[in-house]
Amino acid sequence: MRVNRILLSTALVVVALVVQVSVLARLHLPGAVPDLLLLTVLGLAMVYGHVGGALIGFGAGLLADLAPPADHAAGRYALVLCVIGYAAGLIKPETGQVKSATGPMITVVAAAIGSTLLYAGVGALVGDTAARHVGLPGLLFTAALYDLLLAPFVVPGIMALARRAENDPLAETNSSGKSADISSGWVSGGTGLKIGGQRGGLRVKAARARTARAGRIKGVKRL
Repeated sequence: MRVNRILLSTALVVVALVVQVSVLARLHLPGAVPDLLLLTVLGLAMVYGHVGGALIGFGAGLLADLAPPADHAAGRYALVLCVIGYAAGLIKPETGQVKSATGPMITVVAAAIGSTLLYAGVGALVGDTAARHVGLPGLLFTAALYDLLLAPFVVPGIMALARRAENDPLAETNSSGKSADISSGWVSGGTGLKIGGQRGGLRVKAARARTARAGRIKGVKRL
């Protein structure tokens, strides 16, 4: 991953985690908690692709596993967000720009439901049955609803920041400078070839003229 991707992703993930833990988790909404960290991973994955989405998801999930007041096994949410980030990166548009909001909204709903099911499934494997007591159907519905309502205010802005970070002014300056150097090199090379060709042509013409003159002089003497 590029340095600008790492810096931007780290800053966005930290801010999202702080807001989720300090604000969203204290709202005491019925059912699930709005997952701002999940939306951040989705926004970045739909710009950086599946590899970047998987790496960002793993890092964000591991940070959430270690941040207080986490009460589950470390690495559980990291696995969930790694899978979600990889899957979301697979639907990255070729141009990097989304033409319609339908695709991202469907992705948000699928990611909310998938992450909840995957989190509950991993919890069942490690002996955590809290999802059964809360009620999995209600948890799935509220998770999809909250994330869908929050997504229009989060995902487009994150995708815009990620695309802007991809268009690094320094990189553009360097690339334009390289292209200018290459083009100037081609121009100078082409000019040199032309000049060399013209010089060679002039030399050949001069030699032919001298030969013709010499022939004429010899012919005069012979006559």
